[in-house]
Amino acid sequence: MPAARNAVLGGLAAGAGLLGYALIEARLPVLRRVDVPVLAAGQRPLTILHLSDLHLTDHTEARVAWVRGLAEAHPDVVVNTGDNLSFASGLEPLSRALEPFAHLPGAFVLGDHDYRTTVFKLPTRYLRRDPRSGDDPEQEAAVEPLPWREVRDLQTGAGWVDLSNARGALDVGGRRVELVGVDDPHVDRDAFPPPALVVPSADDGEPVLDRSGRPLRLGLMHAPYRRVLDAMVADGVELAFAGHTHGGQLCLPGYGALVTNCDLDRRRASGLSHWPDAHPEGREADAMFLHVSAGLGTSPYTPVRVACRPEATLLTLRPAG
Repeated sequence: MPAARNAVLGGLAAGAGLLGYALIEARLPVLRRVDVPVLAAGQRPLTILHLSDLHLTDHTEARVAWVRGLAEAHPDVVVNTGDNLSFASGLEPLSRALEPFAHLPGAFVLGDHDYRTTVFKLPTRYLRRDPRSGDDPEQEAAVEPLPWREVRDLQTGAGWVDLSNARGALDVGGRRVELVGVDDPHVDRDAFPPPALVVPSADDGEPVLDRSGRPLRLGLMHAPYRRVLDAMVADGVELAFAGHTHGGQLCLPGYGALVTNCDLDRRRASGLSHWPDAHPEGREADAMFLHVSAGLGTSPYTPVRVACRPEATLLTLRPAG
């Protein structure tokens, strides 16, 4: 009996220790830096700060301060792939978090947690093939709406391009970057925009050229569903940005993410990859770069991370080769 009791106590202590670590890790954000060889030879590098999944409330001041400090990285462009709020009380903190970047070119899409408040759901739901499959439609319909129009207007007021099922362009120091995006695929709000007869000019700046010599086109979505990724490849997108996955949030060292909360495979749960896979001979001309952010926040009801620190990413687009 003493041995069994000691084993139980040891297990409880280990569990408490892991929980304590998981709570701490969720409060240790990191700025990751990634090079993307996506530009044509001779093109000047372009830096893009990717923000995602802030999940702000009126109790996330440390996260707001950390995001504001990212201005010291001096990005050329900011992209935000949604889920800015958990509760409506996060709107004012969001305005302060993004304020240092208001003078920069930017683009954004919204996520489900810009539209609807976060509610408690059993974590085990994410182990289902489609976590939404067991949700009660009546309960889902009763979820309190969030001030999504204010979230949108906060960003468009800074001159950022709203890419919710839309196309656009950015003027980055006299250089033009083409854009396309969709509203959140996780809640079936996506409708891929048809090809534009005339690409928005962004003041008719000189286009930034991709590795094939075409005008560079970036794609934004919140949740990286395969149907949207395939549509972006067909549309000529060279680099797509997404969030939503939280990088798996609870990962196993040496194994990685357990889930992605969408139909993206686990090995692409965060970081830079190709979609579809690069050619087996290593040629990447037909593959789009995909960057999935592990995001900066969590649900207030599961404020933990394991082997998956919260993050923002500074991507430097450089000439290929």
